[in-house]
Amino acid sequence: MNAVVATSVFAVFMVAAVALGLLALRGRGKGGGLAEWSVGGRSLGPVFIWVLMAGEGYTSFSYLGAAGWGYNYGAPVLYVVAYMSCGYAIGYVVGPMLWGYARRHGLVGITDMVAHRFGRPWLGAVVAVLATVFLLPYIQLQITGMGVVLSVISYGAVSLNWAYFVAFAVTTGFVVVSGLRGSAWVSVLKDILVIATLGFLAFYVPLHYFDGYGPFLDRLVTEKSDWLTLPGHGGGGSGGSGLGELWFISTTFLNSLTVVIFPTTVAGYLGARNADALRRNAMYLPAYNVLLFVPMLLGLAALFVVPGLAGAESNLALFKLVVDSLPAWAVGVIGVAAGLSSIVPMAVFMLVIGTMWGRSVLSLLPRLAERQKSAAQVVVVVAGGLALLLTYTAPNTLVRLSLISYEGMAQLLPMVLLALVWRRLTFRGAFSGLIVGVAVVCVLVFSGNDPLGGVNAGLVALAANLAVALAVTFAGPRDADPRPDAEVLAHDPVGEEGDPSAVARAARSASDHRV
Repeated sequence: MNAVVATSVFAVFMVAAVALGLLALRGRGKGGGLAEWSVGGRSLGPVFIWVLMAGEGYTSFSYLGAAGWGYNYGAPVLYVVAYMSCGYAIGYVVGPMLWGYARRHGLVGITDMVAHRFGRPWLGAVVAVLATVFLLPYIQLQITGMGVVLSVISYGAVSLNWAYFVAFAVTTGFVVVSGLRGSAWVSVLKDILVIATLGFLAFYVPLHYFDGYGPFLDRLVTEKSDWLTLPGHGGGGSGGSGLGELWFISTTFLNSLTVVIFPTTVAGYLGARNADALRRNAMYLPAYNVLLFVPMLLGLAALFVVPGLAGAESNLALFKLVVDSLPAWAVGVIGVAAGLSSIVPMAVFMLVIGTMWGRSVLSLLPRLAERQKSAAQVVVVVAGGLALLLTYTAPNTLVRLSLISYEGMAQLLPMVLLALVWRRLTFRGAFSGLIVGVAVVCVLVFSGNDPLGGVNAGLVALAANLAVALAVTFAGPRDADPRPDAEVLAHDPVGEEGDPSAVARAARSASDHRV
Protein backbone atom coordinates (compact mmCIF):
# COMPACT_ATOMS: atom_id res chain seq x y z
CA MET A 1 0.00 0.00 0.00
CA ASN A 2 2.85 2.41 0.84
CA ALA A 3 4.38 1.80 -2.58
CA VAL A 4 1.05 2.44 -4.33
CA VAL A 5 0.43 5.71 -2.45
CA ALA A 6 3.95 7.11 -2.91
CA THR A 7 4.25 6.19 -6.58
CA SER A 8 0.73 7.49 -7.29
CA VAL A 9 1.63 10.88 -5.82
CA PHE A 10 4.84 10.83 -7.85
CA ALA A 11 3.02 9.93 -11.08
CA VAL A 12 0.34 12.61 -10.66
CA PHE A 13 2.94 15.33 -10.18
CA MET A 14 5.01 14.07 -13.13
CA VAL A 15 1.95 14.27 -15.40
CA ALA A 16 1.25 17.77 -14.08
CA ALA A 17 4.84 18.80 -14.80
CA VAL A 18 4.67 17.55 -18.39
CA ALA A 19 1.34 19.33 -18.86
CA LEU A 20 2.88 22.54 -17.50
CA GLY A 21 5.73 22.23 -19.99
CA LEU A 22 3.25 21.85 -22.85
CA LEU A 23 1.21 24.79 -21.56
CA ALA A 24 4.35 26.92 -21.81
CA LEU A 25 4.17 26.54 -25.61
CA ARG A 26 0.69 28.00 -25.82
CA GLY A 27 0.63 30.95 -28.20
CA ARG A 28 4.03 30.05 -29.67
CA GLY A 29 2.64 28.73 -32.97
CA LYS A 30 4.04 25.30 -33.81
CA GLY A 31 6.98 25.73 -31.49
CA GLY A 32 9.07 28.04 -33.68
CA GLY A 33 12.55 27.32 -34.93
CA LEU A 34 15.79 26.35 -33.23
CA ALA A 35 16.15 29.64 -31.33
CA GLU A 36 12.65 29.37 -29.86
CA TRP A 37 13.20 25.74 -28.84
CA SER A 38 16.76 26.08 -27.52
CA VAL A 39 16.88 29.55 -25.91
CA GLY A 40 13.19 30.31 -25.44
CA GLY A 41 13.16 32.88 -28.22
CA ARG A 42 15.49 35.04 -26.06
CA SER A 43 12.38 36.31 -24.27
CA LEU A 44 12.45 34.85 -20.75
CA GLY A 45 12.02 37.42 -17.99
CA PRO A 46 13.87 37.69 -14.64
CA VAL A 47 11.66 35.22 -12.75
CA PHE A 48 11.94 32.42 -15.31
CA ILE A 49 15.68 33.00 -15.77
CA TRP A 50 16.14 32.92 -11.99
CA VAL A 51 14.34 29.61 -11.49
CA LEU A 52 15.89 28.08 -14.60
CA MET A 53 19.43 28.91 -13.53
CA ALA A 54 18.67 27.91 -9.95
CA GLY A 55 18.01 24.48 -11.44
CA GLU A 56 21.75 24.27 -12.09
CA GLY A 57 22.31 24.27 -8.34
CA TYR A 58 19.37 22.11 -7.29
CA THR A 59 19.54 18.86 -9.17
CA SER A 60 19.24 15.29 -7.98
CA PHE A 61 22.83 15.87 -6.90
CA SER A 62 21.51 18.22 -4.20
CA TYR A 63 19.18 15.61 -2.72
CA LEU A 64 21.38 12.59 -3.22
CA GLY A 65 24.99 13.44 -4.10
CA ALA A 66 25.47 16.21 -1.51
CA ALA A 67 23.95 14.02 1.18
CA GLY A 68 26.01 11.06 -0.04
CA TRP A 69 29.30 12.93 0.09
CA GLY A 70 28.38 14.43 3.43
CA TYR A 71 27.82 10.84 4.57
CA ASN A 72 31.09 9.54 3.10
CA TYR A 73 33.50 12.42 3.72
CA GLY A 74 31.85 15.35 5.49
CA ALA A 75 33.37 18.84 5.14
CA PRO A 76 34.82 18.48 1.60
CA VAL A 77 31.28 18.58 0.17
CA LEU A 78 31.11 22.27 1.14
CA TYR A 79 33.01 22.97 -2.09
CA VAL A 80 29.60 22.93 -3.80
CA VAL A 81 28.39 26.01 -1.91
CA ALA A 82 31.76 27.72 -2.36
CA TYR A 83 32.12 27.30 -6.12
CA MET A 84 28.51 28.12 -6.93
CA SER A 85 28.61 31.37 -4.97
CA CYS A 86 31.91 32.38 -6.57
CA GLY A 87 30.56 31.35 -9.98
CA TYR A 88 27.56 33.65 -9.62
CA ALA A 89 29.93 36.56 -8.89
CA ILE A 90 31.92 35.81 -12.05
CA GLY A 91 28.66 35.36 -13.96
CA TYR A 92 27.67 38.92 -13.06
CA VAL A 93 30.36 40.04 -15.53
CA VAL A 94 30.52 37.12 -17.95
CA GLY A 95 26.79 36.46 -18.40
CA PRO A 96 25.89 39.85 -19.95
CA MET A 97 28.99 39.67 -22.18
CA LEU A 98 28.03 36.30 -23.63
CA TRP A 99 24.39 37.36 -23.92
CA GLY A 100 25.36 40.51 -25.85
CA TYR A 101 27.78 38.63 -28.11
CA ALA A 102 25.20 35.98 -29.03
CA ARG A 103 22.50 38.59 -29.51
CA ARG A 104 24.58 40.76 -31.85
CA HIS A 105 25.55 37.83 -34.06
CA GLY A 106 22.45 35.61 -33.87
CA LEU A 107 24.18 32.78 -31.98
CA VAL A 108 22.54 30.13 -29.79
CA GLY A 109 25.40 28.44 -27.87
CA ILE A 110 29.10 28.17 -27.11
CA THR A 111 29.81 26.20 -30.29
CA ASP A 112 28.38 29.07 -32.35
CA MET A 113 30.51 31.53 -30.40
CA VAL A 114 33.73 29.61 -30.97
CA ALA A 115 32.98 29.16 -34.68
CA HIS A 116 32.20 32.88 -35.07
CA ARG A 117 35.20 34.06 -33.02
CA PHE A 118 37.73 32.07 -35.04
CA GLY A 119 35.83 32.12 -38.35
CA ARG A 120 35.90 28.34 -38.71
CA PRO A 121 32.52 26.54 -38.82
CA TRP A 122 34.13 23.12 -38.39
CA LEU A 123 35.63 24.25 -35.06
CA GLY A 124 32.13 24.56 -33.65
CA ALA A 125 31.56 20.92 -34.60
CA VAL A 126 34.74 19.84 -32.78
CA VAL A 127 33.71 21.73 -29.65
CA ALA A 128 30.22 20.21 -29.85
CA VAL A 129 31.68 16.69 -29.89
CA LEU A 130 34.02 17.40 -26.96
CA ALA A 131 31.33 19.14 -24.94
CA THR A 132 28.97 16.22 -25.52
CA VAL A 133 31.53 13.75 -24.20
CA PHE A 134 31.90 15.75 -20.99
CA LEU A 135 28.19 16.48 -20.61
CA LEU A 136 27.08 12.85 -20.86
CA PRO A 137 28.29 12.06 -17.31
CA TYR A 138 26.07 14.88 -16.03
CA ILE A 139 23.04 13.48 -17.84
CA GLN A 140 24.00 10.09 -16.42
CA LEU A 141 24.09 11.74 -12.99
CA GLN A 142 20.49 12.93 -13.36
CA ILE A 143 19.25 9.59 -14.72
CA THR A 144 20.92 7.84 -11.80
CA GLY A 145 19.45 10.34 -9.34
CA MET A 146 15.89 10.12 -10.59
CA GLY A 147 16.12 6.35 -10.91
CA VAL A 148 17.29 6.02 -7.32
CA VAL A 149 14.48 8.30 -6.14
CA LEU A 150 11.78 6.37 -7.99
CA SER A 151 13.09 3.01 -6.81
CA VAL A 152 13.35 4.11 -3.16
CA ILE A 153 9.97 5.85 -2.91
CA SER A 154 8.33 2.76 -4.43
CA TYR A 155 9.77 0.83 -1.46
CA GLY A 156 11.67 -1.37 -3.91
CA ALA A 157 8.65 -2.25 -6.05
CA VAL A 158 10.28 -0.55 -9.07
CA SER A 159 13.75 -1.93 -9.79
CA LEU A 160 16.63 0.46 -10.40
CA ASN A 161 16.99 -0.67 -14.02
CA TRP A 162 13.34 0.12 -14.79
CA ALA A 163 13.54 3.35 -12.81
CA TYR A 164 16.51 4.49 -14.92
CA PHE A 165 14.55 3.81 -18.10
CA VAL A 166 11.52 5.76 -16.83
CA ALA A 167 13.77 8.71 -16.01
CA PHE A 168 15.22 8.65 -19.53
CA ALA A 169 11.84 8.25 -21.28
CA VAL A 170 10.02 10.99 -19.35
CA THR A 171 12.79 13.56 -19.69
CA THR A 172 13.51 12.83 -23.35
CA GLY A 173 9.87 13.18 -24.33
CA PHE A 174 9.55 16.34 -22.26
CA VAL A 175 12.56 18.16 -23.73
CA VAL A 176 11.85 17.18 -27.35
CA VAL A 177 8.42 18.77 -27.13
CA SER A 178 8.77 21.69 -24.75
CA GLY A 179 12.35 23.00 -25.15
CA LEU A 180 13.87 25.62 -22.85
CA ARG A 181 10.63 27.51 -22.25
CA GLY A 182 8.90 24.41 -20.88
CA SER A 183 11.88 23.69 -18.61
CA ALA A 184 11.67 27.23 -17.23
CA TRP A 185 7.96 26.85 -16.44
CA VAL A 186 8.46 23.51 -14.72
CA SER A 187 11.35 25.03 -12.75
CA VAL A 188 8.80 27.19 -10.93
CA LEU A 189 6.95 24.11 -9.65
CA LYS A 190 10.24 22.41 -8.86
CA ASP A 191 11.57 25.34 -6.82
CA ILE A 192 8.39 25.61 -4.76
CA LEU A 193 8.63 21.92 -3.88
CA VAL A 194 12.40 22.06 -3.25
CA ILE A 195 12.10 24.97 -0.82
CA ALA A 196 9.12 23.41 0.96
CA THR A 197 10.56 19.89 1.29
CA LEU A 198 14.10 20.86 2.27
CA GLY A 199 12.77 23.44 4.71
CA PHE A 200 10.59 20.76 6.30
CA LEU A 201 13.38 18.16 6.45
CA ALA A 202 15.80 20.68 7.97
CA PHE A 203 13.60 20.80 11.07
CA TYR A 204 11.99 17.36 11.02
CA VAL A 205 15.02 15.05 10.87
CA PRO A 206 17.01 16.54 13.80
CA LEU A 207 13.87 16.70 15.95
CA HIS A 208 12.64 13.21 15.07
CA TYR A 209 15.93 11.35 15.44
CA PHE A 210 17.96 13.48 17.89
CA ASP A 211 15.47 15.70 19.79
CA GLY A 212 16.88 18.82 18.16
CA TYR A 213 20.00 20.34 16.62
CA GLY A 214 21.83 20.64 19.94
CA PRO A 215 21.95 16.91 20.69
CA PHE A 216 22.59 16.12 17.01
CA LEU A 217 25.58 18.46 16.76
CA ASP A 218 26.92 17.37 20.15
CA ARG A 219 26.87 13.76 19.00
CA LEU A 220 28.43 14.69 15.67
CA VAL A 221 31.34 16.53 17.33
CA THR A 222 31.86 13.75 19.85
CA GLU A 223 31.58 10.69 17.61
CA LYS A 224 32.25 11.89 14.05
CA SER A 225 34.70 14.78 14.40
CA ASP A 226 36.67 13.62 11.32
CA TRP A 227 33.70 14.58 9.14
CA LEU A 228 33.84 18.23 10.31
CA THR A 229 37.31 19.21 9.06
CA LEU A 230 39.27 18.91 5.83
CA PRO A 231 40.24 16.47 4.40
CA GLY A 232 37.18 14.91 5.96
CA HIS A 233 36.67 11.27 6.78
CA GLY A 234 39.45 9.06 5.41
CA GLY A 235 42.21 11.62 5.92
CA GLY A 236 44.75 12.76 3.39
CA GLY A 237 47.43 10.14 3.78
CA SER A 238 48.09 7.03 1.75
CA GLY A 239 44.77 5.52 0.78
CA GLY A 240 42.89 8.47 2.24
CA SER A 241 40.37 10.76 0.60
CA GLY A 242 42.94 13.33 -0.57
CA LEU A 243 40.24 15.99 -0.27
CA GLY A 244 42.26 18.47 1.76
CA GLU A 245 42.73 22.23 1.60
CA LEU A 246 44.52 22.21 -1.76
CA TRP A 247 41.79 20.10 -3.32
CA PHE A 248 39.06 22.31 -1.86
CA ILE A 249 40.66 25.55 -3.09
CA SER A 250 41.61 24.21 -6.53
CA THR A 251 38.20 22.62 -7.11
CA THR A 252 36.33 25.72 -5.99
CA PHE A 253 38.47 27.92 -8.25
CA LEU A 254 38.19 25.63 -11.28
CA ASN A 255 34.45 25.03 -10.98
CA SER A 256 33.60 28.68 -10.36
CA LEU A 257 35.31 29.58 -13.65
CA THR A 258 33.90 26.62 -15.54
CA VAL A 259 30.28 27.02 -14.47
CA VAL A 260 29.97 30.35 -16.31
CA ILE A 261 30.80 28.73 -19.67
CA PHE A 262 28.98 25.46 -19.02
CA PRO A 263 26.68 25.03 -22.04
CA THR A 264 23.61 24.78 -19.83
CA THR A 265 24.52 27.97 -17.98
CA VAL A 266 25.05 29.74 -21.28
CA ALA A 267 21.64 28.47 -22.47
CA GLY A 268 20.16 30.21 -19.45
CA TYR A 269 22.08 33.39 -20.26
CA LEU A 270 20.93 33.42 -23.87
CA GLY A 271 17.30 32.82 -22.94
CA ALA A 272 17.15 36.14 -21.04
CA ARG A 273 15.17 39.08 -22.36
CA ASN A 274 17.93 41.52 -21.39
CA ALA A 275 21.29 41.66 -19.65
CA ASP A 276 19.90 43.30 -16.52
CA ALA A 277 17.97 40.11 -15.73
CA LEU A 278 21.30 38.27 -15.64
CA ARG A 279 22.89 40.86 -13.35
CA ARG A 280 20.00 40.65 -10.90
CA ASN A 281 20.20 36.88 -11.07
CA ALA A 282 23.86 36.91 -10.12
CA MET A 283 23.04 38.98 -7.02
CA TYR A 284 20.08 36.92 -5.80
CA LEU A 285 21.10 33.34 -6.58
CA PRO A 286 23.82 32.96 -3.90
CA ALA A 287 21.13 33.34 -1.21
CA TYR A 288 19.46 30.25 -2.66
CA ASN A 289 22.60 28.26 -1.86
CA VAL A 290 21.70 28.30 1.83
CA LEU A 291 19.36 25.39 1.12
CA LEU A 292 22.32 23.26 0.02
CA PHE A 293 23.41 22.98 3.63
CA VAL A 294 20.29 20.94 4.38
CA PRO A 295 21.11 17.74 2.40
CA MET A 296 24.71 17.99 3.60
CA LEU A 297 23.56 18.01 7.24
CA LEU A 298 21.06 15.25 6.57
CA GLY A 299 23.85 13.12 5.11
CA LEU A 300 25.72 13.56 8.38
CA ALA A 301 22.57 12.70 10.34
CA ALA A 302 22.25 9.48 8.31
CA LEU A 303 25.61 8.33 9.73
CA PHE A 304 23.82 7.54 12.99
CA VAL A 305 20.50 6.31 11.59
CA VAL A 306 21.57 4.13 8.63
CA PRO A 307 25.25 3.32 9.14
CA GLY A 308 27.18 1.08 6.79
CA LEU A 309 26.25 2.52 3.38
CA ALA A 310 29.22 2.19 1.02
CA GLY A 311 30.11 3.41 -2.48
CA ALA A 312 27.14 4.38 -4.64
CA GLU A 313 24.79 3.25 -1.85
CA SER A 314 25.71 6.44 0.03
CA ASN A 315 23.55 8.31 -2.50
CA LEU A 316 20.57 6.79 -0.67
CA ALA A 317 21.49 8.38 2.67
CA LEU A 318 18.84 11.13 2.64
CA PHE A 319 16.00 9.01 1.28
CA LYS A 320 16.71 6.23 3.76
CA LEU A 321 15.82 8.76 6.47
CA VAL A 322 12.71 9.85 4.58
CA VAL A 323 11.35 6.37 3.89
CA ASP A 324 12.16 5.21 7.40
CA SER A 325 10.16 7.89 9.23
CA LEU A 326 7.52 9.59 7.02
CA PRO A 327 4.10 8.45 5.73
CA ALA A 328 3.89 7.28 2.12
CA TRP A 329 2.21 10.43 0.78
CA ALA A 330 5.00 12.60 2.23
CA VAL A 331 7.61 10.25 0.77
CA GLY A 332 5.89 10.72 -2.60
CA VAL A 333 5.93 14.53 -2.37
CA ILE A 334 9.62 14.62 -1.42
CA GLY A 335 10.28 12.16 -4.25
CA VAL A 336 8.53 14.54 -6.65
CA ALA A 337 10.77 17.42 -5.58
CA ALA A 338 13.86 15.27 -6.10
CA GLY A 339 12.51 13.89 -9.38
CA LEU A 340 11.83 17.34 -10.80
CA SER A 341 15.31 18.32 -9.64
CA SER A 342 16.51 15.66 -12.07
CA ILE A 343 14.14 16.38 -14.94
CA VAL A 344 14.74 20.13 -15.25
CA PRO A 345 18.57 20.10 -15.40
CA MET A 346 18.63 16.87 -17.41
CA ALA A 347 16.24 18.41 -19.91
CA VAL A 348 18.45 21.48 -20.28
CA PHE A 349 21.59 19.35 -20.70
CA MET A 350 19.96 17.21 -23.37
CA LEU A 351 18.54 20.28 -25.07
CA VAL A 352 21.97 21.92 -25.16
CA ILE A 353 23.59 18.83 -26.69
CA GLY A 354 20.85 18.69 -29.32
CA THR A 355 21.28 22.38 -30.09
CA MET A 356 25.05 22.12 -30.40
CA TRP A 357 24.79 19.23 -32.83
CA GLY A 358 21.87 20.63 -34.78
CA ARG A 359 23.52 24.03 -35.15
CA SER A 360 27.22 23.23 -35.44
CA VAL A 361 27.60 19.63 -36.62
CA LEU A 362 24.63 18.41 -38.62
CA SER A 363 24.07 21.81 -40.21
CA LEU A 364 27.36 21.30 -42.07
CA LEU A 365 25.56 18.62 -44.06
CA PRO A 366 23.59 20.26 -46.93
CA ARG A 367 20.53 18.04 -46.45
CA LEU A 368 20.21 18.98 -42.78
CA ALA A 369 21.17 22.66 -42.92
CA GLU A 370 17.54 23.79 -43.19
CA ARG A 371 16.25 21.31 -40.59
CA GLN A 372 18.37 22.20 -37.60
CA LYS A 373 15.59 21.91 -35.02
CA SER A 374 14.40 18.46 -36.09
CA ALA A 375 18.01 17.25 -36.31
CA ALA A 376 18.65 18.60 -32.82
CA GLN A 377 15.61 16.76 -31.45
CA VAL A 378 16.89 13.48 -32.88
CA VAL A 379 20.26 14.09 -31.22
CA VAL A 380 18.47 14.62 -27.88
CA VAL A 381 17.07 11.09 -28.07
CA VAL A 382 20.46 9.62 -29.04
CA ALA A 383 22.33 11.51 -26.28
CA GLY A 384 19.80 10.42 -23.69
CA GLY A 385 20.11 6.83 -24.88
CA LEU A 386 23.92 6.94 -24.57
CA ALA A 387 23.67 8.36 -21.05
CA LEU A 388 21.19 5.61 -20.16
CA LEU A 389 23.62 3.00 -21.49
CA LEU A 390 26.41 4.51 -19.36
CA THR A 391 24.12 4.38 -16.34
CA TYR A 392 23.71 0.63 -16.80
CA THR A 393 27.33 -0.16 -17.67
CA ALA A 394 29.44 2.38 -15.75
CA PRO A 395 27.70 3.44 -12.54
CA ASN A 396 29.51 5.85 -10.23
CA THR A 397 28.81 8.09 -7.27
CA LEU A 398 26.99 11.29 -8.23
CA VAL A 399 29.71 13.67 -7.05
CA ARG A 400 32.35 11.77 -9.05
CA LEU A 401 30.27 12.17 -12.21
CA SER A 402 29.83 15.89 -11.52
CA LEU A 403 33.57 16.42 -11.03
CA ILE A 404 34.47 14.61 -14.27
CA SER A 405 32.10 16.85 -16.24
CA TYR A 406 33.56 20.04 -14.80
CA GLU A 407 37.17 18.94 -15.23
CA GLY A 408 36.60 18.22 -18.90
CA MET A 409 34.51 21.32 -19.65
CA ALA A 410 37.15 23.50 -17.98
CA GLN A 411 39.47 22.82 -20.91
CA LEU A 412 37.20 24.97 -23.11
CA LEU A 413 37.82 28.07 -20.97
CA PRO A 414 40.63 29.57 -23.11
CA MET A 415 38.83 28.94 -26.39
CA VAL A 416 35.42 30.15 -25.20
CA LEU A 417 36.17 32.86 -22.65
CA LEU A 418 39.73 34.10 -23.05
CA ALA A 419 39.37 34.31 -26.83
CA LEU A 420 36.33 36.60 -26.52
CA VAL A 421 38.22 39.22 -24.52
CA TRP A 422 41.75 38.90 -25.96
CA ARG A 423 42.16 39.36 -29.71
CA ARG A 424 45.78 38.20 -29.70
CA LEU A 425 44.89 34.57 -28.87
CA THR A 426 45.28 32.69 -32.14
CA PHE A 427 43.36 29.71 -33.42
CA ARG A 428 46.52 27.59 -33.41
CA GLY A 429 47.24 28.50 -29.82
CA ALA A 430 43.70 27.90 -28.56
CA PHE A 431 43.32 24.61 -30.44
CA SER A 432 46.74 23.28 -29.37
CA GLY A 433 45.99 24.15 -25.75
CA LEU A 434 42.61 22.41 -25.95
CA ILE A 435 44.16 19.19 -27.25
CA VAL A 436 46.79 19.18 -24.49
CA GLY A 437 44.29 20.03 -21.76
CA VAL A 438 41.84 17.28 -22.75
CA ALA A 439 44.66 14.76 -23.04
CA VAL A 440 46.06 15.62 -19.60
CA VAL A 441 42.70 15.52 -17.84
CA CYS A 442 41.82 12.16 -19.43
CA VAL A 443 45.17 10.64 -18.45
CA LEU A 444 44.94 11.88 -14.87
CA VAL A 445 41.30 10.91 -14.31
CA PHE A 446 41.44 7.46 -15.90
CA SER A 447 44.79 6.58 -14.31
CA GLY A 448 43.39 7.31 -10.86
CA ASN A 449 45.53 10.42 -10.28
CA ASP A 450 42.72 12.81 -9.45
CA PRO A 451 43.50 14.72 -7.31
CA LEU A 452 47.19 15.00 -8.21
CA GLY A 453 49.25 15.91 -5.18
CA GLY A 454 46.07 17.20 -3.57
CA VAL A 455 45.23 19.48 -6.55
CA ASN A 456 42.16 18.97 -8.74
CA ALA A 457 43.26 17.22 -11.94
CA GLY A 458 41.16 19.57 -14.05
CA LEU A 459 43.14 22.58 -12.81
CA VAL A 460 46.44 20.83 -13.56
CA ALA A 461 45.18 20.16 -17.09
CA LEU A 462 43.93 23.74 -17.50
CA ALA A 463 47.35 25.08 -16.48
CA ALA A 464 48.97 22.93 -19.19
CA ASN A 465 46.26 24.05 -21.61
CA LEU A 466 46.94 27.75 -20.97
CA ALA A 467 50.72 27.31 -21.10
CA VAL A 468 50.56 25.67 -24.52
CA ALA A 469 47.98 28.15 -25.83
CA LEU A 470 50.11 31.15 -24.83
CA ALA A 471 53.36 29.59 -26.06
CA VAL A 472 51.93 28.77 -29.50
CA THR A 473 50.21 32.17 -29.73
CA PHE A 474 53.35 34.18 -29.04
CA ALA A 475 55.70 31.91 -31.00
CA GLY A 476 53.53 31.53 -34.08
CA PRO A 477 52.15 33.95 -36.69
CA ARG A 478 49.16 36.17 -35.98
CA ASP A 479 45.79 35.12 -37.36
CA ALA A 480 44.95 36.99 -40.55
CA ASP A 481 41.43 38.06 -39.56
CA PRO A 482 40.35 41.33 -41.20
CA ARG A 483 37.26 41.76 -39.02
CA PRO A 484 37.24 44.67 -36.53
CA ASP A 485 37.38 44.06 -32.77
CA ALA A 486 33.68 44.86 -32.40
CA GLU A 487 32.86 41.89 -34.65
CA VAL A 488 35.20 39.43 -32.91
CA LEU A 489 35.30 40.33 -29.21
CA ALA A 490 32.61 40.40 -26.53
CA HIS A 491 31.77 43.32 -24.26
CA ASP A 492 29.16 44.20 -21.64
CA PRO A 493 26.08 45.41 -23.61
CA VAL A 494 25.20 48.27 -21.23
CA GLY A 495 22.57 50.48 -22.87
CA GLU A 496 21.96 48.16 -25.80
CA GLU A 497 18.79 46.45 -24.55
CA GLY A 498 16.47 49.22 -25.64
CA ASP A 499 18.35 50.43 -28.68
CA PRO A 500 16.15 49.83 -31.78
CA SER A 501 19.14 49.97 -34.10
CA ALA A 502 20.87 47.26 -32.04
CA VAL A 503 17.77 45.08 -32.32
CA ALA A 504 17.68 45.61 -36.06
CA ARG A 505 21.36 44.74 -36.40
CA ALA A 506 20.85 41.56 -34.37
CA ALA A 507 17.91 40.55 -36.55
CA ARG A 508 19.90 41.10 -39.75
CA SER A 509 22.85 39.21 -38.32
CA ALA A 510 20.64 36.29 -37.30
CA SER A 511 19.12 36.02 -40.76
CA ASP A 512 22.46 36.30 -42.56
CA HIS A 513 24.54 34.17 -40.23
CA ARG A 514 25.28 30.61 -41.30
CA VAL A 515 27.48 28.35 -39.23
